[in-house]
Amino acid sequence: MAALTEISSRPRDRHARARALHWALAGVLALCCAVSLQIGAAEVTLTALLGKWLAGEPLTMMERVVLFDIRLPRLAMGVMVGGALAVSGAAMQGLFRNPLADPGIVGVGAGAGLGAILAIVLGTLLPVWVTDIAGNHLVPLAAFFGGWGSTLLLYRVSTRGGRTSVATMLLAGIALGALAGALSGILVYMADDQQLRDLTFWGLGSLAGASWAKVLAAAPLVVLSVGAALVLGRGLNGLALGEATAAHIGIDVQRTKLVAILAVAGATGAAVAVSGGIGFIGIVVPHLLRLASGPDHRMLLPNAALLGASLLILADVIARVIIAPAELPIGIVTAVLGAPVFLWILLRRRGLVDL
Repeated sequence: MAALTEISSRPRDRHARARALHWALAGVLALCCAVSLQIGAAEVTLTALLGKWLAGEPLTMMERVVLFDIRLPRLAMGVMVGGALAVSGAAMQGLFRNPLADPGIVGVGAGAGLGAILAIVLGTLLPVWVTDIAGNHLVPLAAFFGGWGSTLLLYRVSTRGGRTSVATMLLAGIALGALAGALSGILVYMADDQQLRDLTFWGLGSLAGASWAKVLAAAPLVVLSVGAALVLGRGLNGLALGEATAAHIGIDVQRTKLVAILAVAGATGAAVAVSGGIGFIGIVVPHLLRLASGPDHRMLLPNAALLGASLLILADVIARVIIAPAELPIGIVTAVLGAPVFLWILLRRRGLVDL
């Protein structure tokens, strides 16, 4: 009897731990936001600005520009991109029932990369009216539509008779990624020195180009996509038992797959479009949270949004200060931080992933 009581109490304990972790992560995110606003190349600190505000002193023009036009939009973009990548990674791992899955499986990264390379290398061949309308947003727009288009193509290939095969999607995603890589290689071979430099910096990812225009352009799609992913907790929990079992307990399996794929495509596509290629957030964050509070997606998904945003903001702060006044691409920082953590997770759990 005591054993049964202990077993029945485990889910409640795990859920309570996940809720406590949720509030702790919210506090960590608030702290990371404060650090991001405090530190930068300019000699403008958040504490000094708060002191002026409390004393009723007006801010100088430089302080207003640094705070409202540089650091705040950069912070907002970091929160969006980090949360979007982490939630997308958690959703993909739940959908594929594979802890090694990440948003790149659905072709978003490969398609977005190809779209960005097309815009950088062949953008000068477009009609003048197109470049006038797109302006500085040509590369982000091309990256977004490239990622979205590749995902829809992958979904079409893997869906037959109203049912989407996860295995077919995985294999088709590998083939699509290889094709996009080959086409990207051809375009890179055609690029000149300046275009190669632009391609390199875009591929490594950065929040340096953050602006309120980019934030407002990406925010609706990110919020909608992440919001759709957050309601998939019960469905992804059911899929962990297998598709047949999930269907028997009342889960619309095909609808769950479709919403998950479209949500990941929207969130990751928008994130990659405004920040470039940033790795490891989508694969490491869900792993860490499963180790800390278990696999329940109802808490895992919102916690992933908080932890992903915090980690990306922290990585951005490191990228800004480590070689100041120059700035490292943020993708380098996330790789340096994420790769050792990922290797540690693999070594700790290698008995579970041996093939």
